[in-house]
Amino acid sequence: MSAAAAHQRSPIVLERMAPTHLADVLALGRELYDTSVKPYTSWSLSAIAGHMDADASSCWVALDGDALAGFVLGSMGFDQRADWGNLEWIASAPDYQGQGVASHLVQACCATLTAAGATAVVTDVESRNTASAALMRRNGFKESVSVTLFVRDAPDVVL
Repeated sequence: MSAAAAHQRSPIVLERMAPTHLADVLALGRELYDTSVKPYTSWSLSAIAGHMDADASSCWVALDGDALAGFVLGSMGFDQRADWGNLEWIASAPDYQGQGVASHLVQACCATLTAAGATAVVTDVESRNTASAALMRRNGFKESVSVTLFVRDAPDVVL
């Protein structure tokens, strides 16, 4: 994007995610997420709704006028830790990557979860996603437990 086009934009505004944002959030997630790298999760309307419907929802959108620049989905509770927040999904539209949109979304999500009582906020990043790992480090996250997903394919045996 040219510098002139960037200057013509409206200021990016963060808003709580509302039902009117669902179609755009779902479409952006489908465009950007490759869930085959984390086959234990899936990107779907129910993934969005689960976070929006949580008691301590921390779902935000970044808007450039009416255009979706990015989103984040977070909520309280992670695994068996009710006192931890979970920043599960975050995305910036391609035209907005590298412009600080994702950092603003991370900060809003974490602030909301902390205000709701989170003693920590956790997220996971696929090991090859160096841009997301750098984003999380810039926003105060540090590596903790590392987990390796083991997969055993079914043998090609005819019984």
